[in-house]
Amino acid sequence: MAPPSPRPQLLDGRLKIRHLVLVDTLASARTIGQAAESMHVTQPVLTRALREVEAILGVPLFERGARGITPTTFGVAFTEHARAVLAHLRVTADHIAELADADTGTVVAGTHLAGSNLLLPLAIECLKRDRPRVTVIVREASPASLVTELLAGRLDLVIGRLAMPDDSARLRQQTLYLEPVRLAARAGHPESRTPATLADLTGYPWVLPIAETALRRELEAVFRHAGLALPANRVECTSFLTMRHLLLHGDAIAVVPELVFRDDPGLCLLSAELPSVSSSVGLTQPSGRPPSPAASALIDCLLAVAARLRAGAAS
Repeated sequence: MAPPSPRPQLLDGRLKIRHLVLVDTLASARTIGQAAESMHVTQPVLTRALREVEAILGVPLFERGARGITPTTFGVAFTEHARAVLAHLRVTADHIAELADADTGTVVAGTHLAGSNLLLPLAIECLKRDRPRVTVIVREASPASLVTELLAGRLDLVIGRLAMPDDSARLRQQTLYLEPVRLAARAGHPESRTPATLADLTGYPWVLPIAETALRRELEAVFRHAGLALPANRVECTSFLTMRHLLLHGDAIAVVPELVFRDDPGLCLLSAELPSVSSSVGLTQPSGRPPSPAASALIDCLLAVAARLRAGAAS
């Protein structure tokens, strides 16, 4: 039996923060040239630094190929830990800065369609009334991309429709309110005047969520249960503005959280329902990282706004 490999010594002073940044950048860029450009160094300098960290760990982190570099099993594992360390350092820096000046700070919130039209804007208004010098950065992306950014420390929290991601053990989720997913179309749409079933609507153009989302998988299950194929004439997107334009200027039908278009006079909700589709809207945070003071303040506002939305739905 071969003797066990020696355990890497990561606290002897050789491993630097720049090595962690390097591995994070390489894992994202996937080519030496792009990573070097992103870090504003030359390729030989970056390659030498990669050899240093691989020597410290005693394993290869990336495989070089004609199309760039690919993380090895060791590289995937070390990248995950490197990003966690960098995320903690970013939060630490924010926390220290905010303690020095309690009225400032930055919170970066990720969002997708659910929650972006009402919950998050109202929570930002609430935050700004008490802490006007706090900077709020809002980033929109697919749910999977937002989880990746959250775990890497580039987001403080994510607001949107809750699903069970692959990284659920590293996340904590909190339901804020229930918001049914509905079918929307322009006001005056031919199917807006009479009760319609899903089968009645498949001949129209559709706007569906992209394939990488949990909502898309749930919708596919709804169509299968009804014995229907997904509409052949469809656009797949998560952009609120693109979706609204397609609805207003044609007979397209979109799948949307109910509150997104609730007060839009140009649009209406169709009678066909999607009762089996999850309706939980909430907050996702990394499980092992406490929020910064600015993020905590926004979370308090999100909770307060969500309570008002729940009360309004119940009245």
